[in-house]
Amino acid sequence: MPPSAHPWEFKRRFRRHAFGWKGSRAAIQRIDEAVREIRNIARTDPVTAADGAVAFIERLSPALDQIDSSSGAIGSAVNDALANLVPLIAAPVAGTARRTRWLECLWDAHEADDIPYIEGLTDYWGELCASRELASEWADQLVGITRHALSPDPSLHGHFHGTTACFSALFSAQRYDEIVDMLRVDTIWPYKRWAVKAMVARGEKAEAIRYAESCRGPWTPDGSVDRICEEILLSSGLVDEAYARYGLSANRRGKYLATFRAVAEKYPGKPARQILADLVATMPGEEGKWFAAAKEAGFYDEALALARRSPCDPKTLTRAARDHAARNPAFAVGAGLLALRWLVHGYGYEITGVDVLAAYSNTMKAAQHARCIEETREAVKLIVSGEEGGGGRFVRQFLGKELGL
Repeated sequence: MPPSAHPWEFKRRFRRHAFGWKGSRAAIQRIDEAVREIRNIARTDPVTAADGAVAFIERLSPALDQIDSSSGAIGSAVNDALANLVPLIAAPVAGTARRTRWLECLWDAHEADDIPYIEGLTDYWGELCASRELASEWADQLVGITRHALSPDPSLHGHFHGTTACFSALFSAQRYDEIVDMLRVDTIWPYKRWAVKAMVARGEKAEAIRYAESCRGPWTPDGSVDRICEEILLSSGLVDEAYARYGLSANRRGKYLATFRAVAEKYPGKPARQILADLVATMPGEEGKWFAAAKEAGFYDEALALARRSPCDPKTLTRAARDHAARNPAFAVGAGLLALRWLVHGYGYEITGVDVLAAYSNTMKAAQHARCIEETREAVKLIVSGEEGGGGRFVRQFLGKELGL
């Protein structure tokens, strides 16, 4: 059976306008299924899998173009899919004629990508060419219009959807001098980072860092600059300098615990306590947000100290009290009391009476394990009776009778 005739299940599901306005969740599931389907075939037939990957990418934007993408979840799913499928297409498994056809199909799909969903595809263009020679051919096709698009002359300057593809192809063709020369103009960081990469490839790592630092500004994401500079220093074996200058900022994640884990994983030679302390120091006044990171690292005393210094999510503290009631009851009691303290002070998102009762019951269960029931009850009573604001009144609605208030 020729590769193009493979009965791909995803083709039935990814039709134009296949998903409606509220179809984000279903689309993400279907994207995951399609990637798994293609990767499964790649184990035994890499050419057919690459054919399927190209066909799937061609169908993505037309199928998704009516979805409400404001949450960003569908965009993340597409980016993850591209990251998984590009290596299958880029693998040297096909002849020049077939690869040329793949690239033409992907180029047409990218050009028609109105939303856009697959704009990140051009970051991989040089890899997709799979050879220095083919990358150079594509660079020759794209370099002229890219120069016009970047020109300071307003009669020539404009957007070209293939600008990043041009730089990626030039990079894979090892035409580093051209990249640096083209990016002497005033343009945006997503393009300028290719000059940084080219300088590194030329062995000019110090110059690359200086150039990247010079690109900082209101329209340049600091995290992106930090990450590329950190990578340069780490590649040079300058671990301590990479950590001191960029390690904490370059590894920011959406959650504090994830940030701590990312830094600790990248710098295994750094003591975890030092990493935690350094991260906490970057956010004065928000120490409580690092409670979960300290807890997960097993630094229980530090975790409670952080949650005392500034507000911490009461639900997070309540879960800690519940989960550690038996194995670390002293910590669990402390976490539970702090949960009640911050509830009384009005902190927490969408707090209900159930949350108040859970904080109290888990605290008392931990106190039973710690054999300090009466002392804990008196501590709770003191916390709940000591605040006259809205949070205190709200908590007393549910615990006042139990505590005799």
